Amino acid sequence: MLHTCAPTACSSLFRFSMHKRIWAPTALGLSLLLSACGQGNAPAAGPGGPGGMPPPAEVGVVTVKLADVGLVTELPGRLEASRVAQVRARAAGILQKRLFTEGSQVRAGQALFQIDASPYQATLASALASVAKAEANQMQARAQAERFKPLIEAKAISQQEFVNAQAAQKLAEADVAVARAAVQTARINLGYATITAPISGRIGRALVTEGALVGQGEATPMAVIQQTDPMYVNFTQSASEVMQLRRQLESGQLKRAGSQAASVRLVLEDGSEYAKPGKLLFSDVTVDSTSGQITLRAEVPNPVGTLLPGLFVRVRVEQAQASSAITLPQQAVTRAPQGDSVMVVSNDGKVAPRPVKVGGQQGGQWVILDGLQSGDQVMVDGFQKLRGGAPVKAVPWQAPGSAPAKATPAASSPAAAASAAR
Repeated sequence: MLHTCAPTACSSLFRFSMHKRIWAPTALGLSLLLSACGQGNAPAAGPGGPGGMPPPAEVGVVTVKLADVGLVTELPGRLEASRVAQVRARAAGILQKRLFTEGSQVRAGQALFQIDASPYQATLASALASVAKAEANQMQARAQAERFKPLIEAKAISQQEFVNAQAAQKLAEADVAVARAAVQTARINLGYATITAPISGRIGRALVTEGALVGQGEATPMAVIQQTDPMYVNFTQSASEVMQLRRQLESGQLKRAGSQAASVRLVLEDGSEYAKPGKLLFSDVTVDSTSGQITLRAEVPNPVGTLLPGLFVRVRVEQAQASSAITLPQQAVTRAPQGDSVMVVSNDGKVAPRPVKVGGQQGGQWVILDGLQSGDQVMVDGFQKLRGGAPVKAVPWQAPGSAPAKATPAASSPAAAASAAR
């Protein structure tokens, strides 16, 4: 058996052979020894494998898990108050007082303005006097009709005189009714002199000032009250999207978001999401002929008045849910006119593209409706490390800012790793 010798041993043996002048046998032994020495100095295999090949590149992957995913659509919308009422003067006169603070919260029936009521008080007093006069005439006519009853039975008076007495009584009763209606009208007009809030809500600035003549010929606008809790948000959606959604619901490809109304979230102008969710109230029954859009309305609670009428927002509405769907980070999906695709890593480290069907966006991730199965490893990070068909090493991908995975005890320190290896 040949053994590897050190370079010094090989040199000594060569000098010994030359000294003894044994050429033929020593030449053969020398070649064998030199060959053995060359084998001893051959380079060892590198850490990457035989021949010093580099290790497979590490790429971040996520493992596919199927679940019911809500399909959220983001649409532009505008807020408006749930109830709006204009405060108008229904009685003509000079405005004497403003009885509220501008911009404050008012309740239904609260006094807001006071118009000079003296003309209406005088009209009411005149109507009351007319009632008293009519009641006196009624009493006189009734008494005369009562007196004529025994006389007509005794035929002491003519039938015509008795009929005239009864007619006078009826006419007096009608005069009393007219006078009482005039009193009611006078009281209503007097009540209009005090202008009250028709609804509860937040009132804006006063549109008239004290001393102004209001209600002369028309109902003068004096203020606007808006009920801002809850708020309405009106938004539009393409008619084609609505029809497609209905077809998918009818075919069973999608299911409704729930037995209750669809959930609605608002994104404010600064990009923040409003804390309280709303609910979808209705969608219009007609399509706008100019834009091809359908108007929808949602109701959102606004207890502290954060939302203001007229504010533009982004509406996120969950209209349906996809069964056995998948969510992937956006960087994992390649979107192109020819179709959407992802890179899937097999168990042996091979990477291959796979076409998928994207159904929308949810929380910054794409919703995948078709093309993947549970357990597939989808590549998210490390695309720049791909080299042709070279295999890769799949490692769990972590979103930026998330806590890193905890190191195992064997890999916590080099000493521990060396100890575990031994």
